[in-house]
Amino acid sequence: MPRRLVSVNVARARAWQIDGREVLSAIGKRSIAGPVQVRPLGLEGDEQADLSVHGGLTKAVYAYPLEHYPFWQTVRAQARAAAWDDPLPPGALGENLSLEGLVERDVFIGDVLRFADCELAVSEPRFPCFKFNAAMGFSQAARLMAQNAWCGFYLAVRSPGTLHAGEHFELVPGPREIGITEIFRSRMSRAKV
Repeated sequence: MPRRLVSVNVARARAWQIDGREVLSAIGKRSIAGPVQVRPLGLEGDEQADLSVHGGLTKAVYAYPLEHYPFWQTVRAQARAAAWDDPLPPGALGENLSLEGLVERDVFIGDVLRFADCELAVSEPRFPCFKFNAAMGFSQAARLMAQNAWCGFYLAVRSPGTLHAGEHFELVPGPREIGITEIFRSRMSRAKV
């Protein structure tokens, strides 16, 4: 299957009510049309609310496989967080890049996603927090992400440029020493989710 960038998604941080308190989050990303500038700290028009866990040079962009979206749509319906026929829009899991043709088990730290006008290097998996549960609308979302290791991955900007929804990309293998799924499962085995 060819690898494709289906959607480019951004959001500004906004206040959410979670468990009776107000917190800032930019997890609710929305798809945008046209070329998007990619800079060392991320995409033009995007923000991260908590820079201790998101953003920075090594976590400038977050990518997530669309192959997992049917699962999330189903479990949200089972949890009564959404109707059965409510599709999840790209960016709903907080990702900047909604990808097709590349899942976590095939991605390693140091791999590079080469697009026509920029290159992004895989830096680490995304680890879910309480904000993910709120965004999905049910309290077991982070646990399900941990069980399946469907975490997506962060990217560092190796060569700035532009991205366009619909463009294809190449996966350039890095050292292939530690995989996204492996590091995610190792850390999550020690975490309380």
